[in-house]
Amino acid sequence: MKKVVALFMIFFLCSFKTADVAPVSAFQAGEWFRFRVHYGIFNASVATLQLKNDRLNGKEMYHVIGKGRTTGLARLFFKVDDNYESYFDKVEGKPYKFIRQIDEGGYTKNLEINFDHLAKKAIVLDKKKNRKTILSTPDDVQDLLSAFYYIRNNYEIEDLQVGKSISLNMLFDDDETFVFKLKYLGEDLVRTKFGKIKCAKFRPYVQAGRVFKEKESLTLWVSADKNKVPVRIKADLAVGSIKADLDAFKGLKYQFKIKM
Repeated sequence: MKKVVALFMIFFLCSFKTADVAPVSAFQAGEWFRFRVHYGIFNASVATLQLKNDRLNGKEMYHVIGKGRTTGLARLFFKVDDNYESYFDKVEGKPYKFIRQIDEGGYTKNLEINFDHLAKKAIVLDKKKNRKTILSTPDDVQDLLSAFYYIRNNYEIEDLQVGKSISLNMLFDDDETFVFKLKYLGEDLVRTKFGKIKCAKFRPYVQAGRVFKEKESLTLWVSADKNKVPVRIKADLAVGSIKADLDAFKGLKYQFKIKM
């Protein structure tokens, strides 16, 4: 399951289409989500996302904190303790600082990425290896967490075209940026613990091999309302299958449309 938690975060956060004109903000400080991740019959882990107001270098910004950890019996076999943080601009949505601290079954990383958008560079500090790397970045680069909030403010459900793929430039490691692609499959009604939720359905493209069974092994659902909340994701892994569901939420800017 190494890297599965990080990949799941990516698929949740990148399931939207950018629009030509940004609508009114889809979120506000105080928003919080919790997800339950099931590996087969096991309740394998819990992941949370919390958004708050903060300051960085004297500038007001949003600060989002994402945490993931295995729970119950799964923790006896594979211990995961992950912490992700991002500081991003309240107006343009550009990331300025990204933190990745993970421990996944003994595989650890402690990275800090500082973005210089004027110079189109990212300074990556590997605190575990005491190493600094400078990477070139495109104009529209996002980190793993800022992408979630940036894209929620820059797409409309009615603009999505069934069968068309969308993409996003992202940097979340000490390597070069990569283009994440996924295909829109249409709308679906998802049964959840809260009731039935109308969702936009996507098929992310992943690399088949050690973790995923095929390159189209993932399916995800995002609420088709003004909040654009990630609701569910399913995946066929090289060994077994995994599912993550929205388990709790608070602080949404708009009413969550649920059919009882």
